[in-house]
Amino acid sequence: MKFRNLICSICCTIIVISNLGCKKILDEKSDQQLVIPTTLVDFQALLDNSGFLNNQDLISAEISADDYYITDTDLAALTNDYQRRMYNWQKDFLFAPRSNEWATTYRAVYYSSTVLEGLDESDLPHNTQFNNIKGQALVFRSKCFLQALGLWGKAYGNANDTDPGIPLRPSTNFNEESYRTTVKEGYEKVVSDLQAAIQLLPDKQVQTTRPSKAAAYGLLARTYLFMGNYTQAAKFADSCLKLHPTLIDYNTLSASDRYPFTSFNNETVFATWIPPATIVNSSRGKIVPELIASYQANDLRKGLYFLQTGSFYYFKGTYFQPALFFGIASDEMYLTLAECQIRSGLVDLGMETLNKLLVKRFKTGTFVPLAASDTETALKIVLAERRKELVMRGIRWMDIKRLNAEGRNIVLSRTINGTIYTLQPNDKRYALPIPEDVISLTGMQQNDR
Repeated sequence: MKFRNLICSICCTIIVISNLGCKKILDEKSDQQLVIPTTLVDFQALLDNSGFLNNQDLISAEISADDYYITDTDLAALTNDYQRRMYNWQKDFLFAPRSNEWATTYRAVYYSSTVLEGLDESDLPHNTQFNNIKGQALVFRSKCFLQALGLWGKAYGNANDTDPGIPLRPSTNFNEESYRTTVKEGYEKVVSDLQAAIQLLPDKQVQTTRPSKAAAYGLLARTYLFMGNYTQAAKFADSCLKLHPTLIDYNTLSASDRYPFTSFNNETVFATWIPPATIVNSSRGKIVPELIASYQANDLRKGLYFLQTGSFYYFKGTYFQPALFFGIASDEMYLTLAECQIRSGLVDLGMETLNKLLVKRFKTGTFVPLAASDTETALKIVLAERRKELVMRGIRWMDIKRLNAEGRNIVLSRTINGTIYTLQPNDKRYALPIPEDVISLTGMQQNDR
């Protein structure tokens, strides 16, 4: 009963914050009688609420990306006009008011900050359990900030010292007004919090819904990759793999299964996920032909990742069935490490790292190790494999942003009722608009459109 009251009290506060966009509230006093967490068991229970912390990743990153399309008939049948507008990169009104990804992101931030503040203000002994819980909260909050930066901020490589990022909400006090820090300040916060978490967390947890040291390493590698700091990204991808090197041999799986991969499988380092949005679900979102055509004959991923119905292919290869897995897994770390090694001039080593992954993806006895004689050729290979491996993992949108920031010139295109819509490299629309109700309530700066 105590924990139920605790959750209800925090949920009520979160609802207020979400509905008011964290705007300063006057003439309201907090109820001092609300149950608050006081023990380590209480704090851990808050972080074990996977419905708020693990199950709220940002599906808009996949809706906006280029690995799928839908037919004109399916698009017309959509009842969600916000997703329809997001699909062809409209400039505004991409999010429903109140109940949207901004609200769920900052609800999770509030949960994490509640734990961090509660621990810091408590007289609890700073033992291993205390450190573990604090480290988990730092990772959860960092995950939220990183995803939010990827959606609502410019690519790090395109951002100057004043480009707005996201509110970092350092306090749970909802009387404090929200303001947008810069993109670079946001990434610096993610890095510093993850580095702090690494010092506190155990190598692995009892379950992968709880972030571990390996998870913090992996999320830090992803962060540095998005920042273009390839030396640091390689360092932390390698650190993650030292703790969690396991790869699934895809020869042990059945392509005839509706969902070939089990949830919490052996590659999972940190499990976070999101139910697929209507527009990208496995009965509507069709994989683009050029991605399907990129898989070789004996590449098992084609049969394990996609369900073929007539001439159409639908995604089924999630690591968290039937939701989409956006968490950290060892395959991503091999790809990150390989890319960074290649970018650092270690072409042979990078290709060796990539081949460690790919040999587990091809039919036994058919894989021919890939080789490249120069950096650019190797980089094109590893980037192509990254796209083929990490389908519907919430990463493609940020990959496009970071690669276009360095001049890769990826142009997105959709054809709707005979009209071609394009998104040019480094277009302002790569930073999605903050929900209009949040702007109205807080007065925060909207993204340029």
